[in-house]
Amino acid sequence: MSAGAYEGVLREIIHAFKYEGRRSLADPLGGMLRDASSVVLDRCDCVVPVPLHPWRRMRRGFNQAHDLAKRLERPMVDALWRLRATPPQLALNANARHSNVQGAFVVSPFLIRRARLHGRRRPFIEDRIIVLVDDVRTTGATVDECAKVLLAAGAREVRALTVAMAEKSR
Repeated sequence: MSAGAYEGVLREIIHAFKYEGRRSLADPLGGMLRDASSVVLDRCDCVVPVPLHPWRRMRRGFNQAHDLAKRLERPMVDALWRLRATPPQLALNANARHSNVQGAFVVSPFLIRRARLHGRRRPFIEDRIIVLVDDVRTTGATVDECAKVLLAAGAREVRALTVAMAEKSR
């Protein structure tokens, strides 16, 4: 589910947030997400932001998905790590986007270690309803790949929530 279409003013606001470092926009964008997503957030156990590769996060200074997820008034779990520094999806077609993110995500080793310390074989996300949070959904490649990893780690259900959805993916 998305709060709006990735066009016009919303697109400009997301670009200012993401590429110009205008983190103050996380509050109104997070509010849009909350207002538009009561069904998606209903009875979820936690929200999981789509991770950035550490190098991209360092260059940008923040992860926009993390900033948005914090505003959803649900427990947030950094359950995923991005292993590879993939090229930005922006310039890629649908097939290239799927190939680009294939195998790029894993469950955080900290969650796996914590589970083992508590005598469980699987991480905290096992048998949980998770809402995956990102800023924009274009082809769904990133969300699909993240959901695949979370489901393989034992999540009961993975729902996706983005601020905007590109016309192509509607």
